[in-house]
Amino acid sequence: MDASRAEIEQAIVNTVSYVDTFDYPLTIAEIHRYLIKLPLSSGKLQESLNISALIPHRLQRVGKYYMLPGREAIVAIREERQAKAERLWPRAGHYRRPIARMPVVRLVAGTPPPAGHNVGPQEDIDYFVVTADDRLWVCRAFVILIVRWAARRAVTLCPNYFLAERALRIQTRNLYTAHEITQMIPLFGLPVYHTLRRLNPWTHRFLPNACEAPVIPGYVKDALEEPLPAANNHFLEHLFNTPIGRRIDRLEMSRKIRRFQRIYPGSQEAEFSPNYCKGHFNHHQQRTIQAYEQLVGDMNGERERSEMPVKEPVKQVPV
Repeated sequence: MDASRAEIEQAIVNTVSYVDTFDYPLTIAEIHRYLIKLPLSSGKLQESLNISALIPHRLQRVGKYYMLPGREAIVAIREERQAKAERLWPRAGHYRRPIARMPVVRLVAGTPPPAGHNVGPQEDIDYFVVTADDRLWVCRAFVILIVRWAARRAVTLCPNYFLAERALRIQTRNLYTAHEITQMIPLFGLPVYHTLRRLNPWTHRFLPNACEAPVIPGYVKDALEEPLPAANNHFLEHLFNTPIGRRIDRLEMSRKIRRFQRIYPGSQEAEFSPNYCKGHFNHHQQRTIQAYEQLVGDMNGERERSEMPVKEPVKQVPV
């Protein structure tokens, strides 16, 4: 059944409202890709924006960007953060190399903030890493050595999500995690990335137009042009796959979980097991969803919305 004009307009407003929690206006192409819970052609979306009364009553437009009324100031914030992203992505491409060459790494992906390829004032680089089974924690320990090496060069790496190959089906299924998966940019391990997307078709319920990998901006492509050198990792692969290697992995897991529980008690969004290390300690997912639901609820209740102050994004804590 075709969606009604009211349903299309509400989906557009919901989509713009979600990223408003990150101070991030959207282009038409971005509204289409991340349109919430409504499969729609780009042509139909453009037609709806042209003939509806969304602007200026429920949306505002500045140049190519759409935002909620009273939020025109976030255009400058997006452009400033994108300039930072253009500086950071070449570094992301550079530091993916030592991570990808590790013997048990299967996928390295860049994970932009849920609003897109913008970054906050901290200017750190987030990575999502998939490892071989039973070697996640050993792999994580070696990646942290790379993090410290980069820090000596004033580069902040934030590999805050590690996943074993057998755990590619993501269990936390909501709009926030759907955005995380659909915005992920594969830097190494494209076959594993495609498997990850295939094993998580539930993301289509939240973002039905974001089935394919995101279009990679030019400044990201430039960072990935240099191919990864071949590395002879067969010996280390075998070493880590022995009973001794698996025992070392379990010991490292126990040591780090105890430390995390001591430093970050009650962190509901952080998850640790032999299959994943999700270092999300700041309840950012919960706060984002609550802010979005309250914003949409207020607008649907026809409450008058005052101009909102701009906010700095809350970053995940490196693990």
